[in-house]
Amino acid sequence: MNAPMRRGACPGLSAPMATGDGLLARLTPAGSTIPLAAFAGLCAAAQRRGNGVIEITSRGSIQFRGLTQVSAADFAAEVSDLGIPASDGIPVIVDPLSGLDCGNVFDAEPVANELRRALTSAPLTSRLSAKLSVAIDGGGPLHLDELSADIRLRAMQSDGEPDFHVALGGGATSAVPLGVIAAHRAVECAMRLIEVLATLAPQSRMRHAVETVGIDGFKSALDRMMAAAAVPAPRAKADPVGVHALRSGDVAIGIAPSFGHSDAESLHSLVDLAAHVQAAGLRTAPKRALLLVGIPANLAADVVAAAKAMNFIVEASDPRRRVIACAGAPICSAGQIPSRALAPVVADVLNGTEAPGFVHISGCVKGCAYPAAAPMTIVGRNGACEIYRGDDRVGSATVDTLPEQLGRLIRVRS
Repeated sequence: MNAPMRRGACPGLSAPMATGDGLLARLTPAGSTIPLAAFAGLCAAAQRRGNGVIEITSRGSIQFRGLTQVSAADFAAEVSDLGIPASDGIPVIVDPLSGLDCGNVFDAEPVANELRRALTSAPLTSRLSAKLSVAIDGGGPLHLDELSADIRLRAMQSDGEPDFHVALGGGATSAVPLGVIAAHRAVECAMRLIEVLATLAPQSRMRHAVETVGIDGFKSALDRMMAAAAVPAPRAKADPVGVHALRSGDVAIGIAPSFGHSDAESLHSLVDLAAHVQAAGLRTAPKRALLLVGIPANLAADVVAAAKAMNFIVEASDPRRRVIACAGAPICSAGQIPSRALAPVVADVLNGTEAPGFVHISGCVKGCAYPAAAPMTIVGRNGACEIYRGDDRVGSATVDTLPEQLGRLIRVRS
């Protein structure tokens, strides 16, 4: 195993990152269904080698906390033995029901796997940002519009054949559009764009590169394969939490751990529930969610009720879904406030209000859990809670007075 990574890097299984509660390791699933036995194995390994805390991230990765210098290597080996398709390289993210959703235009998973192989064999890593990512959206209802990525490929139907709309540096509404390419050239397209990025703006994110060196070099790289096209129309927001129809006739049930974290024992119980109804397995999803895949439609209501009884979130309207929180102090060594402990308090304040959007609780100024400006943000600084509406600072509170101050600001606004 390599030495623990510096803060600000991306922790993989082979290179965990030091935090306030030990080492943190991350598994980035490749998008395919994780067998129930393999997910149960993850839970057992997390309990045995770490502190049992398991997190689902905003991009659908799985994080394991509380590893030690001694246990981390054993944990990585045990997870590797489970055979879960994953990658420690540049994240290539697909829509979470790729290949299963009856509304997909294109199955993005094979394209993503081919791109991962191409990236592994290309000598580009040293010239790329550790935060670089690619999103490949198959065009189904559970889409990736809100996920920010350096390169975005969105499947579209054109004259009976699938194409990919290409955009750079952001979410669906903020990324810079380039045009459309034929689906069979998607991997070639992504690789050319990454090569240009590595050459013109090494170590940069795509948004910064476009702002500093311009768009012409990227367009030129795709000149003979790309056609002009209108920007795709915005789609209704997609939330993985809920019941989703599959082309097989079964359903996928999206649930979420409270504020993105749970414990190995609770997740193992969820696996047992899925096994009881003979589910095919689990998938992770952006927005800190899990999908129980291949459940008979007539059993969906019973599964939802059982998951709710386990304290998992089963409705997109649950007020806990309106709070995004990092681990915070003392779990994270950089945390200035206990974000995770404050999350349920803030959710209680939001419950029953008409406050728009969501609240981001950031333990420090880095904003790891949600790097963009949120409708409302609570930032830890010198042990106090600074409150922002968008980019504007609107108040400050102690940890103890935060509920009252936040409630007052929400009432004034509404």
